[in-house]
Amino acid sequence: MLKSTIVSILAASAFTIGIYASDTGVVTSRSVPANAIYKNPKAAIEDRVNDLLPRMTIQEKVAQIIQGDMNGWMDFSNPLDDTLTYNASGLANMMATRSGSIWGGYLVPWQKFVYGVTIGQKYLMENTTLGIPAIIQSEGLHGFTNNGTTWPSPIGLSASFNAPLLQSAAKTMADEAEGLGVSQMFAPVLDLSRELRWGRVEENYGEDPFLTSQMGLAYVTGLQNGSRRNTSSTATARMAATCKHFAAFGSPQGGLNIAQVSGGERELQTYYLRPFNKACVQALSIMTAYSSYDGIPAIANTHLLTDILRNEWGYKYWATTDAGSVDLLISLHGTCDTRECAAKTSIQNIQGEMGGGSYTYETLADQVAAGTVNETFIDETVKTMLRTKFTLGLFENPYPYSDYLSTLRTPATRTLLHQMEQEAVVLLQNRNNVLPLSSKSVKSIAVLGPQANRVTFGDYVFFNASNNGITPLNGFKQLLSGTKVKINFAEGCKLWSNDQSEIAAAVQAAKSSDVAIVMVGTWSLDQTLLWTPGTNATTGEHVDLSDLKLVGAQLDLVQAVQAVGKPTIVVFVSGKPVAEPWIAEHADAVIQQFYPGELGGLAIAEVIFGVANPSGRLPVSFPRSVGTTPVFYNYLKGSRPLDPGSITDNGTLMFGHQYVLDSPVPLWSFGEGLSYTTFKYTNLKLSKTTIGTGDSFSVSVTVQNTGKLDGKEVVQVYLTDIISSAVTPNQHLAGFQKVLIKAGASTSVTIPIDNSDLGLWTTGNTWAVEPGQFNVAVGTSATVYLNTTLTVH
Repeated sequence: MLKSTIVSILAASAFTIGIYASDTGVVTSRSVPANAIYKNPKAAIEDRVNDLLPRMTIQEKVAQIIQGDMNGWMDFSNPLDDTLTYNASGLANMMATRSGSIWGGYLVPWQKFVYGVTIGQKYLMENTTLGIPAIIQSEGLHGFTNNGTTWPSPIGLSASFNAPLLQSAAKTMADEAEGLGVSQMFAPVLDLSRELRWGRVEENYGEDPFLTSQMGLAYVTGLQNGSRRNTSSTATARMAATCKHFAAFGSPQGGLNIAQVSGGERELQTYYLRPFNKACVQALSIMTAYSSYDGIPAIANTHLLTDILRNEWGYKYWATTDAGSVDLLISLHGTCDTRECAAKTSIQNIQGEMGGGSYTYETLADQVAAGTVNETFIDETVKTMLRTKFTLGLFENPYPYSDYLSTLRTPATRTLLHQMEQEAVVLLQNRNNVLPLSSKSVKSIAVLGPQANRVTFGDYVFFNASNNGITPLNGFKQLLSGTKVKINFAEGCKLWSNDQSEIAAAVQAAKSSDVAIVMVGTWSLDQTLLWTPGTNATTGEHVDLSDLKLVGAQLDLVQAVQAVGKPTIVVFVSGKPVAEPWIAEHADAVIQQFYPGELGGLAIAEVIFGVANPSGRLPVSFPRSVGTTPVFYNYLKGSRPLDPGSITDNGTLMFGHQYVLDSPVPLWSFGEGLSYTTFKYTNLKLSKTTIGTGDSFSVSVTVQNTGKLDGKEVVQVYLTDIISSAVTPNQHLAGFQKVLIKAGASTSVTIPIDNSDLGLWTTGNTWAVEPGQFNVAVGTSATVYLNTTLTVH
């Protein structure tokens, strides 16, 4: 029915074919021979690019590199409206001026979205001279946002320490988007969570470059692998992943979004660039950052975007600015005073312009005519766009699939999501093995706190997404249905209020129960509410914190419940670490659940009752207070002297020096996480104990499950360059693998270590592996289980 509707609409619209205004304003007609190389799906991609580019007018070139928007011909203002109509004049105008990439990141009925994409692509393919299809873009941070499956936020995905699982998850995200005609998703985010006050910590894979690179690569691979239907053999990807934000965006001064990032070349190379280099050289898109690094705006940084990305790394695909970013050269950075200057500066670094600003690239055609911009920069940028489109096979098939419903919200995707939700939960503390609870021995539980009866997703979800989720309270009800366990619920307090009037009810619920489970944390909002004046949140884009403690009456609630004397389990549901040392010191058990996906409420219940054995590990360290940050584990040698002080429960001041009344040591460090079983490590071996500076090697270790439950262990390998020409990190993660080990069983785990992970940025400003010795440790960043020495000569 939809297909016939679209055909009839197109037939009635009377589009004019092949009529364009030339540079002089005179209307001309052009034709393209049927045997043009760019139309040949079997021709090499570079031949097709080089054939098509000279056929394009300057206006067509500029239109390719400015982002358009589906709302130019569709009315997406009401997310529930399913009317199949479009604006013909809006469509024609959009495609003449901004047709290379089209923003489609809206929540609308699937049928309406498919209709709009089909209208747009048919216009481009059948009613323009060159027939260049558009890339249709959407968000993909933790799933396809147009009522697709919502996965945990990236920091939660990363807590699984399961890159193959994330690759499978990303495949389902592409499955859901591809059928609707989407061909680019804005993810993964590869910023490092080294500045915890920043609101977007939840969007990252954590503080570590290696973990971030592995999870980022898994996402890119899962999203892109394969090809769209009915395309040629030269089409080697079905979706364009978008690695962002290039580069060093996630460490703004003061934790304030888009603020300057301070650092030098060594810090840039050692930390911030490595995830992009490892994960994104084959990604079909990269998004640049809003911020400046060492005083140079990212979008104007020729060293970063041209010398490194294009020339050194050989990156050949599409790069784009973030929304409104080009205008910030004028309004924020103060390096340009006109739209012309901003456009010229940006285009000279071979990147397109996203919407959200004043569309400075509209000045490029006139600047070329005036001789102030060299058209070569525009040509090279257009080539990257065309190269991406040919790689996606869009010239052969840019359309949605008629059976798109078959890949949306499938049972198989839900099964995979369920596994991820369980594996992302991190058990941080379990005094006296209070967990797991048993439905046979526990008669009643108190489910308390402002996160207990709430679906809390991270940012970059859309209107009504939470309707697809299950609250923890309902998760407990579902899990315990059919048992005799009684659930006593009380909210206790609001997330956003100091009001303590509801704490008494929570205390009474705890007194009436065998165990108290208190769920507290941070919160974000969907993309409409997050930017709506008068709403509140404590994490998300442009939502930055000066304090990492619980907001409002939440700590008071925990303390009051703990004082009852019943076993007290605290669950942090949050988008970043929560700095509450009192809870770490007094709670019987502590669990971290970074913003989950749709089944997070069920997964937390399953972990607490032992249906699932927790296997998550921290992708980011937990500070004792905001004043002890930064707290990332891979600090440079000598950067964390230790003579701590403290304040006892009774108020006694115990003075130290680092810090006077606190400690720089995290409450819980990167890579930590407990299980309901125990593991023993033996037999550490290196494939070679001595290697050359250009060699890789592998680490093998035997891991035995010495407990009574099956469990998954994350085997982690850390390296320390003992003597180096420049100061190197005290340790850095160089390999990891998650393995399932049956109770009582042993397994041998072998982890390859790439030669590049032995390198450093030298005093000669080059990346090199230096001869010397390396400590090779197996364990976590805080605890060494086994270690040995590698010699490099």
